[in-house]
Amino acid sequence: MIDYTEFENTIGVKFNNIKLLETALTHRSYLNEHQGGDLEHNERLEYLGDAVLELVTTHYLFEEFPGENEGVLTSYRSAIVNTTSLLDVAEKLKVNDFLQLSKGESKDTGRARTFIMANSIEAIIGAIYLDQGYEASKKFIADNFLSKIDEVVEKSLWQDSKSNFQEKAQEILKITPNYEVLEEAGPDHDKRFKIGVFLNNKLVAEGEGVSKQEAEQEAAMNALKAKQWA
Repeated sequence: MIDYTEFENTIGVKFNNIKLLETALTHRSYLNEHQGGDLEHNERLEYLGDAVLELVTTHYLFEEFPGENEGVLTSYRSAIVNTTSLLDVAEKLKVNDFLQLSKGESKDTGRARTFIMANSIEAIIGAIYLDQGYEASKKFIADNFLSKIDEVVEKSLWQDSKSNFQEKAQEILKITPNYEVLEEAGPDHDKRFKIGVFLNNKLVAEGEGVSKQEAEQEAAMNALKAKQWA
């Protein structure tokens, strides 16, 4: 077994059951090359961690912004826990140094690795929750995600990029953007979408996400930057 002491020190959590952390950092592809052992992949922990992350973040925003409606709070939450945010946390904690991947996945440094790293953060949250309960997972989330809320509000990072890009395109160019799915990959429970945003049939930018809505938002955000409308 890998020595996870350094990683535990980095995230500030000492596991009672280190097997949970090992599972959280084991991608399905690794098991394809290492069959016959008692290892598990991290997808069930990812499922649990996603729910814990959403609950903790929702509760925090509910208490912190008593005057805001649910629509604004949902936008705040999306800005805090989206794939980009998860990847930022993964990179900060150097998750990539401890991930157990197949040889093929280990060589991939593209978008597929981005999603693997983002998903691993949710799996780590699930592992912390099972090992030490709600308060410990809440502290991890507060340290790594909720500290971003001031920047999100101050810089209006929560605003709907898709709506913003449409308003700018109509105002400046008198054109309504349209979105097309460029690529769809993965099993039903773990879909990945690549979507392009077009102006007059000309591709302006692309975005990727675990849903079409997330991919469209990223495409719009990238389009705002590409057109220097941000």
